Amino acid sequence: MLESVRARIRDVPDFPQKGVIFKDITPVLADAALFHEVVDAFASRWRDERVDKIVGIESRGFLFAAPLAYALGAGVAVVRKPGKLPFQVIREVYALEYGESALEAHVDAVRPDERVLVVDDVLATGGTAEATGRLVARQGGTVLGFAFLVELGFLKGAARLGKERVHALIRY
Repeated sequence: MLESVRARIRDVPDFPQKGVIFKDITPVLADAALFHEVVDAFASRWRDERVDKIVGIESRGFLFAAPLAYALGAGVAVVRKPGKLPFQVIREVYALEYGESALEAHVDAVRPDERVLVVDDVLATGGTAEATGRLVARQGGTVLGFAFLVELGFLKGAARLGKERVHALIRY
């Protein structure tokens, strides 16, 4: 079903640094039929889960969060790097391979007891998604799962998040 999507994901060697093969999803986004197929595939997986809110992770997660929220009749919220949101925020710091980073959400992004789906383009090590899940939990929401266009399975991010909660359309 999604083989046409997989075929359009472009490998870019040595980006953003030498030795990394970047999975470029922009050809999928540029093709209206493929983008529609991706959103429909996400929606069909989560349609029966009574999702209240889709939380998109900066920045490519936003591209899937908004149309998916529309398809599911859910609200949408965003998680961003520090200093990008205009209202009062909560912050979650998380570890990187060398150092740390942080994510922020508006204090009212998720209401208590909302059923939340976290969405991003690529699952690598899972650190960003895990931190996003903690932001949702701190606001009283329940993370139903994590949805990704691509999972880089060799980096074991799904194990970090709980394999049963991760849904990726394409796995490498």
